[in-house]
Amino acid sequence: MSTTLTAAPPTDLLDLYGEMVLIRRFEEAAERQYKAARIGGYCHLSSGQEATTVGTVAAMEADDLLVTGYRCHGFALARGVPPDAVMAELFGRRDGCAHGRGGSMHLLDVSRGYYGGWGIVGGQLPIATGMALSLVRRGAPQAVLCELGDGAVNMGAWHESLNLAAVWHLPVVFLVVNNQYGMGTSVERASAEPDLFKRAASYRMTGERVDGDDLEAVFDSASRLLSAAREERKPAVLEAITYRHRGHSVADAGLAYRTREEIESRKLGDPLERTKALLLERGVEEERLLAADAAAEAAVERAIAFAESDPAPDVERLAAGMYAPGSRSQFERMAPGSPLGERELVFSGGLGE
Repeated sequence: MSTTLTAAPPTDLLDLYGEMVLIRRFEEAAERQYKAARIGGYCHLSSGQEATTVGTVAAMEADDLLVTGYRCHGFALARGVPPDAVMAELFGRRDGCAHGRGGSMHLLDVSRGYYGGWGIVGGQLPIATGMALSLVRRGAPQAVLCELGDGAVNMGAWHESLNLAAVWHLPVVFLVVNNQYGMGTSVERASAEPDLFKRAASYRMTGERVDGDDLEAVFDSASRLLSAAREERKPAVLEAITYRHRGHSVADAGLAYRTREEIESRKLGDPLERTKALLLERGVEEERLLAADAAAEAAVERAIAFAESDPAPDVERLAAGMYAPGSRSQFERMAPGSPLGERELVFSGGLGE
């Protein structure tokens, strides 16, 4: 029996299931590595949101552009960034996808059209809107997918970006991943209009809501909206209803603002289990599903081993890429200095070893 999604071009559902399993296993491993003090900074996991992540990215064309918030491990993997490069970035290593400079919240891979990974809530929206404007001015037949969480829809950048996208008819789809909680505050408590997709109407823009745990429904909605963005320059809002199984970050147990009973009840709709059941129903042998699980486990183990052995970035390269070529002279007056008169940037204590 066919395992093909309903939208064109055909996408193999079993392959997408494999991506979902990879993301889940990667996130589980990232939590273990964080607790083992191998990952610094913040670490936000997306376990439970895999159907939304994989379904929307699968709907993108190869030359479309992707911009996300800081819960971005899954989006990087779904866009094709190798697990080795993602894990190495979490470890802050030289061969991470951001060369060890960004960490968990600032993944990116421009070669795959993935422009981050942004740590400021709502900060990615004006950037995505500007990228869409650039596509229009260059006559490029591409679209931008801009992911954000439900907590970002009450930021000023949300209103400004949607307004300009509508006024200028920009090819951008704003994907609101509604996992029910902005940090520890529920959508109902934070938003006067909790049906977030309805806000698109304020800008005469298409707004839709989809079951974010239904892989095929997500794929179909995202495919249609991205096509309209590319071909008709119609911006849109797609709200995907899902749930994060873990806390806001690894440091958050997630139990101060929700009960264990709520968490367990939501896990009954686990997108991995739903997709697995769909594949079995369509005649896919269980052995192939087990093989996908094993492949994901092996890929994550290889990624951890790679990250552990990868060297730290060279300290001498710390400021590389900070200034555009030829712009050094305008920044000379900003050379290192302090009240004590230091004029040289010095590192000590084994940094970079």
